[in-house]
Amino acid sequence: MAELNKVAIVTGGGRGIGAAVSKALARDGYAIAIGYAGRSEAALRTLDEIQAMGGQGAVFQADVSREDDILRLFSDVDEQLGLPSVLVNNGGITGGFSRVGAVTAATLQEVFAVNVIGAFLCSREAVRRMSTTHGGRGGSIVNISSRAAQLGGSGEWVHYAATKGAVDSLTLGLAREVALEGIRVNAVAAGLIETELHAAAGKPDRTTRLAATVPMGRAGTAEEVAQSVRWLVSPAAAYVTAAILAVSGGR
Repeated sequence: MAELNKVAIVTGGGRGIGAAVSKALARDGYAIAIGYAGRSEAALRTLDEIQAMGGQGAVFQADVSREDDILRLFSDVDEQLGLPSVLVNNGGITGGFSRVGAVTAATLQEVFAVNVIGAFLCSREAVRRMSTTHGGRGGSIVNISSRAAQLGGSGEWVHYAATKGAVDSLTLGLAREVALEGIRVNAVAAGLIETELHAAAGKPDRTTRLAATVPMGRAGTAEEVAQSVRWLVSPAAAYVTAAILAVSGGR
């Protein structure tokens, strides 16, 4: 079993930004609980890569829009790896591209259930384990947000942007709520990042097309986002909480 203070849960940890975060934290000695919703292949591949570099971890199936799945995820991690001191709320969906005039109630319910309710419930379970008030040793929560929360996502995914706005509010409110309980809560607001998210939403060329709108002239990488998460959970960021760190090339 890993040491109590070296277990990290990464929801959506098998692909894209989540996979990069999982591997970055594994290099720092964390046992990684790789959460995945429906496709085990990517999660298992990420675990293989972690183990190949001498790290440890396990994969856990959990749909974060379902409370029962979240309860099972945390319980299984407790038993198999130990109590977590890091939670990275990365699991999320975009709901595809749609103007507000065409978005459906079903899309809204699904995107908010995964991105917002999932982040809330995972954070709740993490607090119950990390809080010194509950006998925990403290810890760090990092929410993967998006610059879309500030930019609005007009013409593409206002629905997605709105969920990330809620995640930002969760970050600020929870950080101040648990600041005296040994828990730091921050967010990384990712900008235009080169992952499969864009293709999955229906626009595989989106990063190439929008690169010129980024002051630095390019899309970012999942690894660049992961390094920001790595810093936020590290002792180097011991006085950082309620921060929303833009990793967006200036966009």
